Amino acid sequence: MEKAKKHKTILFVLSVFLLFSAHSAAIAQTEDEENNITIYRRVGPGVVNITSVVIERDFFLNPVPREGAGSGSIIDSAGHILTNHHVIRDSRKLEVTLSDESKWPARFVGSDPDNDLAVIKIDAPKEKLSVIPMGDSSKLKVGQKVLAIGNPFGLGQTLTTGIISSLGRSIRSEAGPLIQDVIQTDAAINPGNSGGPLLNSAGEIIGINSAIISPTGASVGIGFAIPVNTAKQIVPELIEKGYVAYPWIGATVFPLIPEFAKFLELTVERGAMISEVVKGGPAARADLRGGNRQVQVGNSLLLVGGDVVVAFDGKTVGSSDDLIRMIRGHRPGERVKLKVLRNGRFLVIQVTLGEKPRKR
Repeated sequence: MEKAKKHKTILFVLSVFLLFSAHSAAIAQTEDEENNITIYRRVGPGVVNITSVVIERDFFLNPVPREGAGSGSIIDSAGHILTNHHVIRDSRKLEVTLSDESKWPARFVGSDPDNDLAVIKIDAPKEKLSVIPMGDSSKLKVGQKVLAIGNPFGLGQTLTTGIISSLGRSIRSEAGPLIQDVIQTDAAINPGNSGGPLLNSAGEIIGINSAIISPTGASVGIGFAIPVNTAKQIVPELIEKGYVAYPWIGATVFPLIPEFAKFLELTVERGAMISEVVKGGPAARADLRGGNRQVQVGNSLLLVGGDVVVAFDGKTVGSSDDLIRMIRGHRPGERVKLKVLRNGRFLVIQVTLGEKPRKR
């Protein structure tokens, strides 16, 4: 009798344990988790590790190779890989590690420092290339789930998840210009994940992970990604020409603020003041005027007295960033109208935009 009771007790405990385990297993994989797992398995093979070798000079000016790493996305069956400009900048040698850990030499195709984007290429068999589809970043919403996949060390993909924290942000690229309409996310983005894809819940690229704000370089919850629509716009040009032709006005400008305008006794409080005009450039040919005297502002000397741009094709210009953004919305060779303040009078001047000189 005692033996039978003992058996019943054991069976009861075992059944409770199995029931609890099954329940726990069911809880462990929610619909959202299943989505994460599915995307990781499907998209992961298209995320690569990129190793770059840069030559630097040591204290004695001897050349010393330095190795860097980042991530990238396979974007077509020809072997083109989309990544960040800063991942491959100044590289002497590029190597790509695929998800099967095979290594392939890569060649530089083209880059756009202004948007921190670059394209490289490997000559691997098509069956080894898992292409990641591109989505539409114009349809994103704050609060939408995103996934960031990277291959920081060439040992396998990493996955982090989060949401879109903000849209339409602007960050300054290493080249200087503002990158517009940047995606901010709380998905952890670490330096080795730079260049990897930011994905939506359908497994489509909606951004290229580009930068983090952190005193240490590690993720602290604020990450940025270049919108994929920017990449879709410039990648064909990078593949065809190796660079992006940007419009250029041929002038140095700085923001006019009310305090400075009052000091200069101007009749406008905001705009883009032209400091210097490049000889022979579009602004010079249109007879725009740069500064004619220097003033001390903090620790800097500024050339003042030049034209103040207050409108661009009828749209108000409130700062130098406004003017640069409006110019970037055009193509080299297009004509635009600038309303400027010169010596207390407003003038409308037509300018034919040139092509921004490339750094060699």
